[in-house]
Amino acid sequence: MDSLKIVDAHQHFWDLEHNYYPWLCDEPPIPFRYGDYSAIRKTYLPHDYVRDTAGHQVVKTVHVEAEWNPADPIGETRWLQQIVSQYGLPSAVIASARLDQQNVEQVLAAHAAFPIVRGIRHKPRAVAHPDTIEAGAPGSLSDPNWRAGFALLARHGFSFDLQTPYWHLYEAAELASEFPDTQIILNHTGLPSDRSRKGLAAWHQAMKAVAKQPNVAVKISGLGRRGQPWSIAENGQIVLDTIETFGVDRCMFASNFPVDKIVADFDTIFTTFKKVLGDFPTTDHEYLFHNNAVRIYRL
Repeated sequence: MDSLKIVDAHQHFWDLEHNYYPWLCDEPPIPFRYGDYSAIRKTYLPHDYVRDTAGHQVVKTVHVEAEWNPADPIGETRWLQQIVSQYGLPSAVIASARLDQQNVEQVLAAHAAFPIVRGIRHKPRAVAHPDTIEAGAPGSLSDPNWRAGFALLARHGFSFDLQTPYWHLYEAAELASEFPDTQIILNHTGLPSDRSRKGLAAWHQAMKAVAKQPNVAVKISGLGRRGQPWSIAENGQIVLDTIETFGVDRCMFASNFPVDKIVADFDTIFTTFKKVLGDFPTTDHEYLFHNNAVRIYRL
């Protein structure tokens, strides 16, 4: 086993026999960026994760909300607390709360009662193309109601996990500037889905804009593409550009398992991450794979 200790900063568990996740349980399946996701529409628990990560020394994990039944956001946290008691994983939880709903204050307070909760994720409303962004649109990053909910995170010392297409990162930079005491963690490398030269240039500029805010960190994950091998040739430069943009101390590697099982196994993803770093100093490896996640998620 590789001796490098890993904190997997983004993973999920679910039990489809006993719990309800609309996107995993309902028919027909939703449109999904990886295409057919039938392979992951089955229960995935810590013993499955331990099997998938064999060969790597994963010592802690951060569970990110998995779009559980929106009518019962506390239910997932309550269930995960039971999973921790049974398996010892996950090490921390990023829970769900809809920041633009009237009951957000009560939902946040309920999550705060669980010691494993470190922060919140609520995917803000996004548009399919940057030319169609509408300032202040309901549910968006610039929606005053959404921001009012975001303002409540600091009361509980919660961080915020942000998943949004890169063309919304300019709004994210404004959000981070307005709330400098709230840690924001950008999910899945800012979703660089358009790998054309023009698309990557636009992604890179947006990443630079949000990286100017010192309270924003990034998880390097979710880089798979439908029909493409998970490889250094495909993803290596994106990894290096992200580290250069944010700095070694604000980046974390993560698996997004079991979602990213659709595009590659855990060993392929993490071995490639290690190869991309090449002759980076040993201390950089330790920060990127372990220490930053421990600090940022207060593990």
